[in-house]
Amino acid sequence: MTNDRNLKLLYVDDEPDLVSVVVRALRLDTHMTVRSASSGADALSLLASGEFKPDVVLLDVMMPDLDGPETLRRIAELPTGRVPVIFFTARAQSRELMDLAGGGAIGVLTKPFNPITLAKEIRTLYYASVSG
Repeated sequence: MTNDRNLKLLYVDDEPDLVSVVVRALRLDTHMTVRSASSGADALSLLASGEFKPDVVLLDVMMPDLDGPETLRRIAELPTGRVPVIFFTARAQSRELMDLAGGGAIGVLTKPFNPITLAKEIRTLYYASVSG
């Protein structure tokens, strides 16, 4: 696989301003299709419907009602098949990052982030997970 193939990404976050910035940053990569969901429940509905089949999910950790780790657990239970998940978090302490990485995600990216390199970081984690 080459790193310039079209990659479909679902970004899940409850902060509308951050969603706007992240989606704009990811769309700088002309080979990335991006959809967003404002909650874990919305993401699960979208994935279960089959309307959008992402290659990878970028998932906020701290959300009300259904947090990132619980959303990941429920994504894994969907009959539509496993989708690689990358956690996206403002919590950057090493112990928390290790716990998140051990929870079934293919990686963890931290906020604040560099909008210029975000798509590349996602691609790096994604391709490492599908080639390994």
